[in-house]
Amino acid sequence: MKETFNLAVIYGSAREGRFCDTVANWAVETLKKDPELSVETIDPAVLDLPSRHVDDQHPGIAELHTALSEADAFIVVTPEYNHSFTGELKLLIDAAKPQWRRKPLAFISYGGMSGGLRAVEQLRLVFAELHVVTMRDVVSFANVWDLFDSQGQPINATSSENALNNMVGDLKWWATALRNARYPDAQQTSRAPQKVLEVCA
Repeated sequence: MKETFNLAVIYGSAREGRFCDTVANWAVETLKKDPELSVETIDPAVLDLPSRHVDDQHPGIAELHTALSEADAFIVVTPEYNHSFTGELKLLIDAAKPQWRRKPLAFISYGGMSGGLRAVEQLRLVFAELHVVTMRDVVSFANVWDLFDSQGQPINATSSENALNNMVGDLKWWATALRNARYPDAQQTSRAPQKVLEVCA
């Protein structure tokens, strides 16, 4: 039986009129075609996190902690504002700590000429501090407004989908390795019946 993974897709913007919806909705729609993935979304615009982390019982923070804890892997869909990532995304990241630890994360970036890659490079430093393993490959959309049609689909759909699937292949490899390392006892238990069968044979 193939392993399944809980994948959290995180929206990197909460601004009104954001293009993040277009990019993230396409990604989620594509990812849900993979039977090995159970896809959920984390949206700072919905969570409405407080500007100061004063209480873990705040509804938005409590919901965020639950979603991050249940995830085996993450994909952050990030724009680039002023050569960096958004304040809303930083607030979301900083609202949790152990829930991120020892899990893999990939990026889908978008923007103007740089395609959001400057935001990604800065986010790598932030997530390294949280013991998150970031994927080398990025799905990036430069001059993103010219790359999606009126239905919210990439104009070069095949190339975009292939890039996403290739990146997710690495993400699933790391999700397996890190989950097994986080829960070694569960891994041994799951293998026990197979060992018994081998002895009996």
